[in-house]
Amino acid sequence: MPISDELKKTLTDPTPLYALAGAGDLAYEKLREVPGQLEALAADPKGTQDKAAAALQDAGSRLVEAQAKVTGAVTALPADVKELQAKAQEFAMQQVGRALEFAVKAKEVYDELAVRGRTVVDAASTARPGADPAAEVEVEEVVLAEVLVDEPAVEAKPAGAKAAPKPAAPKSAAKKPVRAHKAAAADAADSE
Repeated sequence: MPISDELKKTLTDPTPLYALAGAGDLAYEKLREVPGQLEALAADPKGTQDKAAAALQDAGSRLVEAQAKVTGAVTALPADVKELQAKAQEFAMQQVGRALEFAVKAKEVYDELAVRGRTVVDAASTARPGADPAAEVEVEEVVLAEVLVDEPAVEAKPAGAKAAPKPAAPKSAAKKPVRAHKAAAADAADSE
């Protein structure tokens, strides 16, 4: 696939923007819940203190258990290097598996945020009077296509060859394609 096709695909793919909009919507939703949670904490300060003390005590007991497990594991280290090597390899494979699981979960969350963002963007665009999201996308695609087409092609040159100076384009010639593209995009938007 040519670089310009990859660049066009990357620049026209709205999924990252939808994921960003979805993340913003999710953050807004969670932040709206904060005042209610703060009021609940302020209403029962004694209960909140009791919960915090219980959580701290639980964390302390877990720490003691973890220290005991680590001490037991260190004392039970195998004397045989090959057995230790096999266990290290097994552990590394388990971690690779976990990393793959996390990658799959991250992709699922990304896709969910993209769907949520698309819903938010679609709702916002239909809420505007006279908005036509299809026409806006077409205008962006036409302008993007022209930017990609107007770029000069890169040619391979021998190692000793010097680059030829670029001829200067007249200023009026540079403005004509932009006007023509804007007019074509406006015509396309009007015809729909």
